[in-house]
Order: sequence, then C-alpha cells, then structure tokens
Amino acid sequence: MKILYLFRLFYRELKTQEKRITLTIVALAWGTFSIVVLLSFGEGLNRQMMKSLHGLGEGICIVYGGQTSKPYKGLGKGRVIRLQEDDVELLKRRISGIGLISPENDRYRNNMTYGRKSLSERVIGVYPPFEDLRGYFPQRNGRFINDLDIKNKKRVVFLGTELKKRLFGEEEAVGKRILINRIPFLVIGVMMEKMQNSMYSGPDVDKAAIPFSTFQTIYGDKYLNRLIYKPKDISQSEIVKNDVYKLLSQKYKFDPTDKQALNFWDMIEEEKIMRNIFLGIEIFMGIIGGLTLVVAGVGVANIMYVSGKRRTKEIGIKMALGAKKRHVLLQFISEALIIAIIGGTAGLLLSFIVVELFKVLPLEGDAADILAHPVMSLKIMLLTAIILGVVGFLAGVFPARRAASSNPVEALRYE
Repeated sequence: MKILYLFRLFYRELKTQEKRITLTIVALAWGTFSIVVLLSFGEGLNRQMMKSLHGLGEGICIVYGGQTSKPYKGLGKGRVIRLQEDDVELLKRRISGIGLISPENDRYRNNMTYGRKSLSERVIGVYPPFEDLRGYFPQRNGRFINDLDIKNKKRVVFLGTELKKRLFGEEEAVGKRILINRIPFLVIGVMMEKMQNSMYSGPDVDKAAIPFSTFQTIYGDKYLNRLIYKPKDISQSEIVKNDVYKLLSQKYKFDPTDKQALNFWDMIEEEKIMRNIFLGIEIFMGIIGGLTLVVAGVGVANIMYVSGKRRTKEIGIKMALGAKKRHVLLQFISEALIIAIIGGTAGLLLSFIVVELFKVLPLEGDAADILAHPVMSLKIMLLTAIILGVVGFLAGVFPARRAASSNPVEALRYE
C-alpha cells in the first residue's frame, strides 16, 4: 500500500510539473543511453581486439636468436646466437613449466601450382603443437600436421584461408594435390577464418604449413628462424622465460644477464598491457557518460527542491499530525528514484535497440570487424544501475533533508 501511495504522490507531482519532469526524464534517458552505448562499444572493441590479438596465439612466447652484447668466459661480444632444432627437445626435457613447443622455419616465394594457377607464396615448416600454439585450426573436413607426418616426412600441406581461395577459389581443396616448387603435396586441411592484428612475416591466412621434417629435407636449414612455446601455467610465465634464458645461455655460452643474446616476443605480457589500455578507455568512457547522468541528476534535484518548496504547507500538516522526518525523506527520495528509474529504463531500451541494430548493419572490412560488435554485458548493466541509483538517491536526499527539517509551525503559515 505504501508503494501505491508513493506512486500516487509521484503521479500528482507529474501533473503539476509535467514539462519539467518530462524534460528531466528525457535527460536521464539520454545520459543512460550515452553511458551504455559508450561502454558497449568499448567492451565490444576490447573483445574484438583481444580476439584479434589471440590470432597470433594465446599465452605464447616466441623466441628468436640474437647477438651477444657482453663478453663471456673469454668469448667476445657480438657473437650471433642461432637456435637449432635440438633446442626444442632440450627445453621440453629440462623445463617442466613448458606445455607446448614447436620450431618454425619459413621460405618466401615458393612456386605453388594447382591446375593452371601458379602463385608465389610463403611456406612454413612446423611441429604438430603449432596448431594450438598459433591457432592453425582446421575447418571441419580437414586436419593439421600430425606426428606420423613428421616421422615419415610426408609431403602434406595445410593451407591458410586466403591462400586456399587464391589457389582453389570456391573448389574443395582437401584431398587435392598441388605442386610446391614442382614437388607434389597433398592438401590435408584448410585453416578456419580468424582475425589477426599481430603477426610476423605476414598473415597466417596467406601461408602454407608443411611438416618440419619435410621442410628440412627440401631446404636443409641448419638453424631455426624461431621457436614458440606455451607455459603450462600462464601465471608462471616469467619463471619459465627465465629458465629458458638460463638453459640456452648454458648451451650457447653467453652471459645469462645479456638480454640481447635472445629476443622474446611475450604475448602474455602484451595481452596484459592491452587489457590495461582498454581498462583505461572503458573508465574514460564511463566518466564521460557518467557526467551526462550527473547533469541530468541536477535536474532531478532541482525538481525536488521546487516540489519541496511548493509542498511546504503539506509537509507541515503531516508533521503536525505526527509524521516522522524519515517519512518525508522516504517520500522525496522515492520520487527522485522513480524519475531516475523511468529515465534509466527508457535509456536502456533505446541503447539495446541501437546496439542490436548496429550488429546487423551490413558493414564490411577490417574496421567493421573490430568496431561493429558492441556488447551490452552484465557488467555494463550493473554499472549503469549503480550510477542511476546513486544519482537518484543524491538528487532526492538533499531536498528531502531540507524539507524534513522544516518547522511544522512555520510550514503551516507558509503561503
């Protein structure tokens, strides 16, 4: 009954201050719309950028050979450190924190032929764990390189998405044979579509992967271009990195403190930095949208002040009849909250419509892949509800305290 009574009081105020309350509700709706849309686009951008970053690999570390910058045990500085294939087995055997590891070598400008089509493309040689390390996941009707391919030096190839399109068009590729530098290879799989904003030596969708053993047989490389590993426990990545550095420094005889002897591309650290950047962006967007709500909250407070002044005599009568200060406080705060809830609900509904409409717009291109995915997450909804609640409460509490502090005798004489 008390709730119905509060709504009746609010409806009475709405009729007496219809224009002012309506404009305030519109302002609150616009403020809510602003904060929700800004945060939704920020959250969508964050998720898409993380997805694109993971296109290179999630939780991996890429190791390159470098050049010593310090003398060590009679050896001069400036020595070139070149990784070798047996480093993979050494690290896997001696460092328990490593979960997956694979070497990778590559070659530019390989003549790739299918039927009458002939292309000049990049070929990489890798181990089977490369699939999970670098996100070389096959489409449903294919597979990636396996241990038997490595053991038997099979001439099989896994094609990137765009490379497959250039070579085969819409034709099915799995099970077909192509020529790589005049050597026949069986296509065993095609990569799933993926986003990728971090890369080395070009996008993965433009590469062809073959077994590392087959690559070595054809090209005879003595050294690795790079090796890639993933820790079993991401939280122990720094410990694993230090262990890798220490072990390789012992093998190649360089100072363990020489940070130029090896080069590390740590995707774990890069992801942390990226998340911190987007946290800052979300906070900034939230502040901008929150300020809009604060401005609307000033309008609510103004209405409550005017309402309190206009109802001074009514308040005096209630207090003279025994009404407590908390009853007056509850009345004003509840009216302010009702205005905030109505405006906030309207803003949320409008935000939802805009976000859903934006998702179905026929946008194309890399920019659309990144920007056209706003997300109204639970986190955003809760944050908006909290801000609305605070705005409504503060907009009502100060006018309410002023009204509740009125002297009943003076209030009864007020005209």
